[in-house]
Amino acid sequence: MGRINITRTRSPSVHTPLHQKLNVIKTALNRLVNPLRLWVTPSTVTGGILSAASSFDCEQGQTTIKENGRKGKEGFEKEAEEDEFFSPLEGGPGRKITQEEDEPVKNTATVLYIGHIPHGFYEEQMEGFFKQFGKIKHLRISRNRKTGKSKHYGFIEFENPEVAKVVADEIHNYLLFEHNLQIHLIPTERVHPKLWRGVNWRYNPLNWTKIARKHHNKERTVEEHQRMIKGIVKRDEKRRKRIKAAGVEYECPDLVGLIQPAAKKIKFDEED
Repeated sequence: MGRINITRTRSPSVHTPLHQKLNVIKTALNRLVNPLRLWVTPSTVTGGILSAASSFDCEQGQTTIKENGRKGKEGFEKEAEEDEFFSPLEGGPGRKITQEEDEPVKNTATVLYIGHIPHGFYEEQMEGFFKQFGKIKHLRISRNRKTGKSKHYGFIEFENPEVAKVVADEIHNYLLFEHNLQIHLIPTERVHPKLWRGVNWRYNPLNWTKIARKHHNKERTVEEHQRMIKGIVKRDEKRRKRIKAAGVEYECPDLVGLIQPAAKKIKFDEED
């Protein structure tokens, strides 16, 4: 490596002409660049190119070039096909819009599920209890279709979503008649469209005692009365046999006045 000689050059003064200032700057730059030229010679550049060319595999290079060309052609054709069917009115392929984390999710749920409803806490009582929070739109308790008895769960809908959220937070696990009320918000998309169908229908329970009394006291014909008596006697005989088979000595009283005597035919002599 050549030795670099650094000498101090006199800085051009203010009164020096312009062309002399340029010559001084040019001389200083040449002194800095000349030592670097010793490192890069034409022979080193030529040798590096030849060594790189000798290590290059021609067949592999051709294969790589062909593959890259084929991939580029397929990608170009695919883009051209997409552009062909693109319509500015229809829009391009759908893109999922991600919601920002800082943006709060609006609460729109107004329907509540109510579980563990105690006995006696029905529509009228529930309406009087929950209307203190806000206006109620719908209220429904699930009931058995045959008996009309409560299934101990129901649904309620408020007009304001904030009221529904407050009720779900405050009344959940509320102890009422030894039952912990279970209240949960139902998302809007999970509400069944037929949930409030027939919400104003009320089951009218049947008075089975009245029906049995009417059936027992109805007027019967002679044939119906005899058929009923035979059934009573038959059941009484079975009862006596069960008591005797159990080893119990008991004399059952006879049924009196159940079997009516048959009507006698009376013949009257015809008077001449």
